[in-house]
Amino acid sequence: MLETYVVAFTTFFATVGPLDVAAVFAALTAGTSKAKAKSMAYRGTFIATFILLGFAFGGEIVLKTLGISLAALKVAGGILLLLIAIDMVFARANGGLTTTDEETDEASTKKDISVFPLATPLIAGPGAMGAAILLMAQSASSPIQQGMVIAAILSIMLLTLCLLLLATRVQKLLGITGMHVITRVFGVLLAALAVQFMFDGLAASLLFNHQ
Repeated sequence: MLETYVVAFTTFFATVGPLDVAAVFAALTAGTSKAKAKSMAYRGTFIATFILLGFAFGGEIVLKTLGISLAALKVAGGILLLLIAIDMVFARANGGLTTTDEETDEASTKKDISVFPLATPLIAGPGAMGAAILLMAQSASSPIQQGMVIAAILSIMLLTLCLLLLATRVQKLLGITGMHVITRVFGVLLAALAVQFMFDGLAASLLFNHQ
């Protein structure tokens, strides 16, 4: 049970990237009043939480409707997470974790960034959405384990909110180098988890089962 929580927490920390989100948020709200920035932080985190919980609870229904097996999801999810992990290790920006240059330019002209780009794709990005579906589907046989996945989502969202509220201080405290170090460490852990997801998916498939 605790192992499920730790794996889920690590996966969501890597795919959401609270530190990176806080850094981008600080840059986008540089000329905004503290009250408005605080309001956007709360609203963005709430919307992102709703999105991730929606994918977590509704993902299995979508999979069944499309006829996608858990084995296929594990392999596909593992590949997606591995690509994200590689970019994290090399401290490269990617569309799975952060905004593209075009999205950043568009966001810089918006007065309210709580929905876009904060809630999505910064917090609830493709990587986090895919991880929510994958982890919940993998724990489908145990309601307790699924509860641990939900607890991990809520924990990451709470951590993200705290970092958003302290974005400027955190950025000054850690600096670019410190944030990259933490990102790289979680990138390595995510890469290992991604490969394990792929191994589990291949083992559960019929590809290597010979009668």
